Amino acid sequence: MTDTARGTARRYGTRPTMKDVAARAGVGLKTVSRVVNGEPGVTPDTERRVQEAITTLGFRRNDSARILRKGRTASIGLVLEDLADPFYGPLNRAVEEVARSHGALLINGSSAEDPARERELVLALCARRVDGLVIIPAGDDHRYLEPEIAAGIATVFVDRPAGRIDADVVLSDSFGGAREAVAHLIAHGHRRIGFIGDQPRIHTAMERLRGYRTAMAEAGLPVDASWVALGSTAPERVRAAAAAMLAGPEPVTALFSGNNRVTVTAVRILGERPRPLALVGFDDFELADLVSPAITVVAQDAARMGRTAAGLLFRRLDGIEEPPRRVEIPTRLITRGSGEIPPEDV
Repeated sequence: MTDTARGTARRYGTRPTMKDVAARAGVGLKTVSRVVNGEPGVTPDTERRVQEAITTLGFRRNDSARILRKGRTASIGLVLEDLADPFYGPLNRAVEEVARSHGALLINGSSAEDPARERELVLALCARRVDGLVIIPAGDDHRYLEPEIAAGIATVFVDRPAGRIDADVVLSDSFGGAREAVAHLIAHGHRRIGFIGDQPRIHTAMERLRGYRTAMAEAGLPVDASWVALGSTAPERVRAAAAAMLAGPEPVTALFSGNNRVTVTAVRILGERPRPLALVGFDDFELADLVSPAITVVAQDAARMGRTAAGLLFRRLDGIEEPPRRVEIPTRLITRGSGEIPPEDV
């Protein structure tokens, strides 16, 4: 007769307990606990019976309960903007590796650039008693985290600073990278340079716009209002912005795109033109070196950002008390061809 026929089959979602193991092995709970935790005081024959019961039942030690008794859950949360964005892959992996080196489990989720969803996800992780949080913020008001931080949940922000609270933050040099990108285009003869960026409420979008304006001003070049377009990274919005900049008697001769999603759409648009147009993108992306011309980019070190943020988090968890730190990671201009195309009138 099968276990199902006997009525002993387990339902999904139920797990064998130490009590189940003790009953199957014919021993007491304390004996099972000693075997599971590698403690002395159990005869070889009894230990064998307990191990056989563990294997048969598929029992696993409840580390969560054990660690909770010590006041820590050995888990941290990572809240990203979009798990599908290639920028976050290396960052996620770096945070996970640091967590693993500290014996901690990483739990992550996506805010989808929605402040309400960010808050819901962060508080759900706090309710599950993670020890710390690494957050790429979608919102600009993080006072909702003050009670959690006061209760001991370490928190580090990445890519964008926290809103209306003081907290550790790891940033990429968006201003410096954008300034270098636009100066590079200027050095190759461009005077009318368009900038297509992300939503104006996003810190990185505004820092990249500031870098663009600074490079233009340093070169003594005016910026026409029609050369700047901030908004959604949806392809249709980017396409409309580019079309407007490339129309008229004095179109832009180069584009600076504010992130990898904008750049990918810009590559498609420029590929439809009879003559190449200069393009520099912020963020590297897969296959950027294989299209023709290959795409010149401002590369961020996402892995270093993740390692740095996780390192700060575990410093806090180890009891290091210091004022909130702001760490800025430098960017790198990678020249591949698209940013070195001269204007048509040269």
